[in-house]
Amino acid sequence: MMKPKRTDSVGFAQVLRSEWTTFCQARGSLIAMVVAALVTVLLGLAATGLMHCEGPNGSACPPVPIGPGGEAVRDKFYFVHQPLAGDGSMTVRVTSLSGLITYPPPNHDQIVPGVVPWAKAGIMIKENMKQGSAYAAMMITGSHGTRMQYNFTQDTAGSPGGVSAQSPRWLRLTRSGDILTGYESTDGTRWTQIGTAHLVGLPATVQIGLFVTSPGDVTVQEHASRLTQATATFDHVSLHGNRWTGTSVGSLQDKSAPSVGNLINGVPALSIGSFNRSGDTFTVTGSGDVAPGTEEGWTTERFLIGTVFGLIVVIIVAVFFSTSGRLPGRIYASEQANPKPGRVLVAKAIVISLVTFTIQLVAAAITVQLGKHIMLSNGKTVQPVAPLIELRVVVGTAALVGVVAVFALALGALFQRRVVAVIVGFILAVLSFILANLAPLAVSQWLLRLTPAAGFAIQQSIPEYPQVIGLYTPPAGYYPLAPWAGFSVLCGYTALALGLAVFQLHRRGT
Repeated sequence: MMKPKRTDSVGFAQVLRSEWTTFCQARGSLIAMVVAALVTVLLGLAATGLMHCEGPNGSACPPVPIGPGGEAVRDKFYFVHQPLAGDGSMTVRVTSLSGLITYPPPNHDQIVPGVVPWAKAGIMIKENMKQGSAYAAMMITGSHGTRMQYNFTQDTAGSPGGVSAQSPRWLRLTRSGDILTGYESTDGTRWTQIGTAHLVGLPATVQIGLFVTSPGDVTVQEHASRLTQATATFDHVSLHGNRWTGTSVGSLQDKSAPSVGNLINGVPALSIGSFNRSGDTFTVTGSGDVAPGTEEGWTTERFLIGTVFGLIVVIIVAVFFSTSGRLPGRIYASEQANPKPGRVLVAKAIVISLVTFTIQLVAAAITVQLGKHIMLSNGKTVQPVAPLIELRVVVGTAALVGVVAVFALALGALFQRRVVAVIVGFILAVLSFILANLAPLAVSQWLLRLTPAAGFAIQQSIPEYPQVIGLYTPPAGYYPLAPWAGFSVLCGYTALALGLAVFQLHRRGT
């Protein structure tokens, strides 16, 4: 007698409920998922002890300035200013921009002439003298030509080239209500508009004047930033009078008189800042930066450092779940009513992703909020980020772990050997990320582009700004792909692995 042919009479909802029951009744799997979450929490909180910061005279860490958009900023420069009541304008001519840089290691005590690419000199209108307050500036830079920048993150390029006595640069900044407009000229007669800034809520009286700043000279190979300063010469200043005040914004002391400093090898040492006026000519020296903050304090994703180790547990659980059998007789009415193997695998993927995402979401939220509370209570610095960015990091981390769980599940179905699937999943998702943080920059960049470890980009909380030279490396929390682009690479690997696994199961007929 011929054996009846098996039919796929089981609905997907029944299959999903069956796999949910299977997972929930596997107490070992549930315990392992909780352990993975605890690893995320405990290692993240333990990492807060690695943050060391001490202010002057042993005081607590100085607070990170916060810009108008709620982001961390750098707001340190020398400002020669006076009040501006209502609308107005300022025009200057810049005839020189020079600088000093600390000598490369190991001779840190030596100073050599040089201007870093993002040294800035020009005109600024600033809401007040508080760090992080709104501003707009028209400037000439060390190597990036003229720019109009405002509120730290906004940057508009003007014409390229430098400045010298033979090729001076004319700059103009005007205010009309909340609208500030920047212009440049090569002769003081023909003007080109560079950009505009709408600073909502700008008070009636603001500060206007000349500013100079010079950020650190960053060398990625040495993972170091050398101190620098810049000096600019201005003349043809359209604002007159003796109300000029020199202020070193962001420094512990202000100076309104020239400061030459000590001589090192016959070169003036770096100073906080100064200005000297001779008739219509101003010589201003400054150091620091007016830009987005990229390295100030402990970033949000660093609280989630335990995620990568919790992934190891998740990969093991997912692989074992992929090869677990159905509970006989629990949902299906007969041996002839068996679901297609592809349906079973997809149902397993939904179950493992939902369980993992939910547990890790709770773990990530607890870790970030509790970690911030601990660090701030101990006087340590936490990098402020906008609420939506913090939400993306927390939810994205949970999604990252959930997708890796599905990836490991698909590998288990593909290889049908648990040990092989666990090893492959570990190498591609975990080891690649670890190596990217240890390997040379060129190698790590490719690892984080071409492997599933690219998904960790979803945790990046501070963007890479073109107008800020920094240590944009994986250990510092920066990735070669944008957050969602990197996450898409991981999703692509997962979709491919799951599709191949379903295809292979159909071919096997199991």
